[in-house]
Amino acid sequence: MEGLLDFFNLLDGYLGSAFWFPYVLLGVGAFFTIYLKFPQVRFFKHAWLVVTGKLDKGDEPGDTSHFGALTTALSGTVGTGNISGVAFAIFLGGPAALFWMWATAFLGMTTKFVEVTLSHKYRVKTDDGTMAGGPMYYMDRRLNMKWLAVAFAIATVISSFGTGNLPQSNGIATSIEATFGFSPYIVGGVLTVLLGLVILGGIHRIAAVTSKIVPFMAVIYLIGAFAVIFANVENIGPAFAAVISDAFTGSAAAGGFLGATLAYAFNRGVNRGLFSNEAGQGSAPIAHAAAKTKEPVSEGMVSILEPFIDTIIICTVTGLVILSSGVWKEKHENIFDRSDMTFIAGEYQETDSEDLKVLFEHFNEVNENVIENYTGEIQVVNGVAISGGYTLINARSFAENVTFNIGSVGDLEPFNGRLKVKDGALVRRSIIVQGDSLVHSASLTTIAFTRGFFGDFGQYIVSVGLLLFAFSTAIAWSYYGDRAMTYLLGPRSVMPYRVIYCAGFMWAAVSDTTLVWALSAVAIVVMTLPNLFGIMMLRKEMKESVNEYWDKVKK
Repeated sequence: MEGLLDFFNLLDGYLGSAFWFPYVLLGVGAFFTIYLKFPQVRFFKHAWLVVTGKLDKGDEPGDTSHFGALTTALSGTVGTGNISGVAFAIFLGGPAALFWMWATAFLGMTTKFVEVTLSHKYRVKTDDGTMAGGPMYYMDRRLNMKWLAVAFAIATVISSFGTGNLPQSNGIATSIEATFGFSPYIVGGVLTVLLGLVILGGIHRIAAVTSKIVPFMAVIYLIGAFAVIFANVENIGPAFAAVISDAFTGSAAAGGFLGATLAYAFNRGVNRGLFSNEAGQGSAPIAHAAAKTKEPVSEGMVSILEPFIDTIIICTVTGLVILSSGVWKEKHENIFDRSDMTFIAGEYQETDSEDLKVLFEHFNEVNENVIENYTGEIQVVNGVAISGGYTLINARSFAENVTFNIGSVGDLEPFNGRLKVKDGALVRRSIIVQGDSLVHSASLTTIAFTRGFFGDFGQYIVSVGLLLFAFSTAIAWSYYGDRAMTYLLGPRSVMPYRVIYCAGFMWAAVSDTTLVWALSAVAIVVMTLPNLFGIMMLRKEMKESVNEYWDKVKK
């Protein structure tokens, strides 16, 4: 399993995590933004008119309303990335990362518009009477590239488990256990039953549920967020100023934060923004293909609203909570994850400006060869290291008040003896290390939500938000997967897929999904690259479709 994990991580290094991938995605968005004369600005007002149904013309072909299609697509994009993804971006790149998330969303609004319009145009009615659409249909029916369509559909099925199912279930179970103490088996069992009741009913039930969950979860989350923002209102101005100014200079060291270069903040902000709103991935067009309309362009306009709601509104609110509360640059007591923890050779001091400069360059990938990982032994007495020759870095910050323990969380005992370290990592995996350091992802957002009017109660809003966000993501991706199965094997394959999907949701609640995350990272790129290639091939048709639509609107 470790060998397979290494293989997927190696592939991802050449694909989604490679330096060129964000530029390809942004480049396509920038091209269509200019080619179509800024449709995210020109058509924004019209998009709201369409989604509210004010331009509907009675009974048109499709399975759900514009609003139902929008909320289904939003439920797939508004997920844990809005809670943990923003926090992770700021943790890595500082305030500047939020600016690049905005830029990504702005260009992503056009990419969504194009991919949804073209996919809706070539949708089909299946043998069971439901609509099926997505990039695989325009690849097949318009580009005559069956092989490319099949590759995209297979990647969609894999991603439905790797993005929308297994990690979401695992995240929910872990969060609920940590906050409320419920067993992952109980959480997984209850949510699996609820998931089955929703997705077995098809798009009608999915749209009905998501159209209620999405607005509800957004309201709950925003109430908790603004409770923090208003409690720290004096910091909002400086936070915005830092986002704008740091976007062109990088972020200086602050508190426990070591700083970030412009290039590093750009890369991390773009990466998190792209995978938050899924613009260009080709997933949202599958949901929008079910919308009741004869005009593909009108449904494309509805999709313009997705990156705006997902990233420019919700992610911005999360970012302001984290920045205004100041928690992003503070050290907090936590249990160190192995993936965040590194022993480096030499004794560095946080108060030494030269040491800070060396670490800044190392973690921003400016000069990575100066620092070497530590290999040797650490003498520990009553949980505290008494030997030197190394510096412990956790979550890209100097670790403080570090203790080494044995046992299980909640029942720890101080360790005594010698610990071997090889190439920067503890050899003995049963040792639990805890102390003070920066934190990231959902943990950072959770701490930030306690700095408002609700106090410690704010952490429960994050837990409930994670539950609703992740569960709705699982619902949406089940639909993406069953439409891909419909394309590959026909409508009869949908029910077996849904059963397996529910079984996977239960399994993941009590299992390690690291391998699935790695596989999904590769599958996402296999979805995205063919889709970007396809919409570029059809750029002229897209422009003609937009012009024809506006001619009809004027008449």
